[in-house]
Amino acid sequence: MPVPQREPQPQRWSSAQSSAQNALRWLWRLLPVVFAVWFLFSSVVTIPADAVGVRTRFGKFNDILQPGLRFRLPFGMDRVEKIPVQRQLKLEFGFVTSDRTNPFQAGTEPQAEQSMVTGDLNMAIVEWVVQYRVDDAKEYLFHARDPALILRDASESVMREVVGDRTVDEVITIGRQDIEHGALLRLQDLAKRYGLGMAVLLVQLKNVHPPQPVQASFNEVNQAQQEKQQSINLANGEYNRAVPRARGEAARKISEAQGYAIKRTNEARGDAERFSAVLAEYVKAPEVTRQRLYHETMKEMLPKLERKVILDEKAHQILPLFQLDSQPARTR
Repeated sequence: MPVPQREPQPQRWSSAQSSAQNALRWLWRLLPVVFAVWFLFSSVVTIPADAVGVRTRFGKFNDILQPGLRFRLPFGMDRVEKIPVQRQLKLEFGFVTSDRTNPFQAGTEPQAEQSMVTGDLNMAIVEWVVQYRVDDAKEYLFHARDPALILRDASESVMREVVGDRTVDEVITIGRQDIEHGALLRLQDLAKRYGLGMAVLLVQLKNVHPPQPVQASFNEVNQAQQEKQQSINLANGEYNRAVPRARGEAARKISEAQGYAIKRTNEARGDAERFSAVLAEYVKAPEVTRQRLYHETMKEMLPKLERKVILDEKAHQILPLFQLDSQPARTR
């Protein structure tokens, strides 16, 4: 049985060909627009206010772009890496912050980072923070690979070295500031020597305590030391109050004694000079001097006595004239 032949459909083929031609025509029309948009977006770059842009041309360093809207060669000929030079970054050791933005801020093994051996072969749990910022964008990008990771490794090495030079009591109590200062100086020197392009600003100890199994015993020892220091402070305070008071009392009595001695000496000298003057007058006129001394003495003594009646031995029968029983008013 013969197979029926399909009739040609010239109308359908012509319609499909026309649609393809129209699509190709629109594609050629949109191509310049796409090219222009691509050229525009690849020719400009925006540098944030807290950063600078390191421009590389064909993979080689070209220059540093300051914050703002900057132009570059399009289509990938110029590439710009934005480096936050005004932002203060930090590295955490021994603990992890949940809302961190720096990928190198926390380590992969915080428990291992915080366990350290002191100079007297004791264990201590040390948590610390290193704050830094990028001060040379070119050196940061091209001088070392992963400079933040290098700084992190150097920080852990320096802290273990500084802690290993001190006893556990110094690490946990009185030596914190010395440890921070010593670690900061050594880390700044290493960052400069390695050419990391970063400035280390601060090394700060956070939680420093002995391991958990000996925590209770250490707390008791620490409490005893605090009570001892408190007793010493109380004793020093009492000493500072009692000794100056005793010294002041002794100085006052010495001053009073010296004043009394000067007073008695001056009085004795005055009496001696007055006696010498009276003697000289007595030698010149004994009778007159005797009478004057008698009158002066009576003038000084009589006002101190009560009212007296002095009679001549030759007077008789004069007593009834006075009211001897009544108390006369004293004159002051």
